[in-house]
Amino acid sequence: MVYTVGIDVGTRNTKVAIMEDGSQIVYLGFRKTGYDFNKAAREVFREALDSTGLREDDVDYIVATGFGRYRVDFRDINVTDITSAARGAHFLYPNTKTVLDIGAGNTRVSKIDDRGKVVKFASTEKCAAGGGGFLEKIAYYTGFKIDEIGRVAIKSQNPVEISTVCSVLAESEVINLITQDVPMEDVLMGAHLSVVGRVILTVRRVGVEPELTLTGGLVLNPAVVRALKTKLGVDVNASSDLYYAGAIGAARLGYIRLVKKGLVRV
Repeated sequence: MVYTVGIDVGTRNTKVAIMEDGSQIVYLGFRKTGYDFNKAAREVFREALDSTGLREDDVDYIVATGFGRYRVDFRDINVTDITSAARGAHFLYPNTKTVLDIGAGNTRVSKIDDRGKVVKFASTEKCAAGGGGFLEKIAYYTGFKIDEIGRVAIKSQNPVEISTVCSVLAESEVINLITQDVPMEDVLMGAHLSVVGRVILTVRRVGVEPELTLTGGLVLNPAVVRALKTKLGVDVNASSDLYYAGAIGAARLGYIRLVKKGLVRV
């Protein structure tokens, strides 16, 4: 058996995936990244080994990806988060043609081929309004945890329009809506629609070809998924495993590299 590990070091969380023979996921996990990228990677790797009963010597290849990939000093190689997310989405949903990754700071859209290789790509600028950072601000303003706002927003019947997507200026607008006794679910759904409206601009630069697969932290937010389906008019692949798409894709790429180097018989 061949074990490969993918470690996705993001600005908020660091995720890890262990794969067996490039085809079976044996472990998925995450922890907060903090200020020390390498420490976070080592700790999440150790937790993965402890949970599976594997030793470091059992691991054949380690691939780092994500914002902090260069800081992982025990990696065998690193790949971009664009590449790894595409491979991970393709592994989980083989018919994927478009990958939408909404992170804390920005949004990335990729067109991929039948092997999961990126053939076209676009990204927003790094701004909180372009990703989950905007919703984190809204959660803070309204007193909710970030993992709660989607469940509240999805109950909305009459979402209100948030006219600005600037995370700084939105504070006064949200507070004003709340003081007008606008139902909280309508305010929160309006915020989600505002983020998705910004995302759509980037998606249209690449074009949408079904199947569309969502990755990144907001894949766990049902209001984002609903807003995407409504505005794009297509189904969206969204599952909890896709939160780990970058780590899964990195582990899969590690196996492919071993095969290409002739170190694995297939």
